[in-house]
Amino acid sequence: MLYINPEDFILKPSFAKIHCEPNWKWRKREKPMPNYDLFYVWSGSGELTLNGKAYEIEKGHCFLFKPGDETTATHNPQDPLVLTYIHFDVRGELQLIPAPHRIIEHTISMESLLTRYVRLLFIGGYGSEIEAKLILKQLMIQLLREEQDSVSPLQEFSNTLTETIHEIANFVKQNPGTPHTIESLAARANLSTRYFAQKFKEIIGQTVKTYIIECRIRRAEHLLYITGMNVTETAAALGYKDLHYFSRQFKQYTGKKPSEIR
Repeated sequence: MLYINPEDFILKPSFAKIHCEPNWKWRKREKPMPNYDLFYVWSGSGELTLNGKAYEIEKGHCFLFKPGDETTATHNPQDPLVLTYIHFDVRGELQLIPAPHRIIEHTISMESLLTRYVRLLFIGGYGSEIEAKLILKQLMIQLLREEQDSVSPLQEFSNTLTETIHEIANFVKQNPGTPHTIESLAARANLSTRYFAQKFKEIIGQTVKTYIIECRIRRAEHLLYITGMNVTETAAALGYKDLHYFSRQFKQYTGKKPSEIR
């Protein structure tokens, strides 16, 4: 699909981003898949079977179902799936069709395109169908790029991913008193928790937890030395409820007690 003209995409009225109900199931069709279906998991967990092969699915899992495919799916009612699906057809012969299943690593750009596509066709307006076809072409390119990058041993981080991680690091630095967690920062980056933690350490050079603590302690030094705040006030400003824990952590990172800095 890399070389297909966007005009050769035939858009179908079946598309949406949905929050699946707890009792949701995708039962086997009476007839196989009639067209292409781009299927993406935003969150939740479950199991999907494609042509007899089972996949455990969660955030970032993406499928491209083809005409003739047999599919079924279920999910965890306590962790329901949030999905985007886009049905379409294509005129003419196809080359370089994306793999039927891929775990998307760089979810930000993928999810941005999916959101734009659905919004365009829901709202409509001038040029919406033309733009939607261009976005669908971009989505196919994104899948093929992910596929190509995954086989390259010299794969480098995309500029988008690097910028995102640095944005998160700067956010933590600018807001040291916020009760950050790996989960909340991963959600802000639109990445899975495990992947975010891994890439954060590779790009920033520290674990997320260590970086959060260091930012708090550096800010504590500033507040104690420059503003004249006392130890209790400083600890409270940075979200510490236990003054002794703050003092112990401060000494661990600076080699001095907070009272010595002040």
